[in-house]
Amino acid sequence: MGNAALSALHGDAELGLGDGGASAVAEMVEAGQDVTKLRRALFAGGVGKAGVALYLALFRSPPGLFLRNNPLLYSYYVTLVAVVLFGVAEAWVGLWASHDRHRRAVGMTMLWLSVLPLLFLTGIGGSTVLKLK
Repeated sequence: MGNAALSALHGDAELGLGDGGASAVAEMVEAGQDVTKLRRALFAGGVGKAGVALYLALFRSPPGLFLRNNPLLYSYYVTLVAVVLFGVAEAWVGLWASHDRHRRAVGMTMLWLSVLPLLFLTGIGGSTVLKLK
């Protein structure tokens, strides 16, 4: 079995995707003590949030509540664009904070703030993106 097959079988160990949710949570907790893990968590989280928000904006119709009137529909798409921009900013902070150990406080603040867009995406059905049809 080649290296690519082993990597696909066991997942990406660097991002903590191979062992399921438990190791991803452990990686997030350990990110507070290690700058390299903080960089990985910020970059992977930012790219993931931006990707899910783009997918929801382009390929999924808004949930029922947002279809009631135009201001709610516009707020749905404006919020998704804001989440995309926040995800890009989060990934950029992950790269920026990796160059200096004194920038860790900014990275930790961004990591804590990244919970809010994640909750929004999960609340509007972002978790159904991963569901196979």
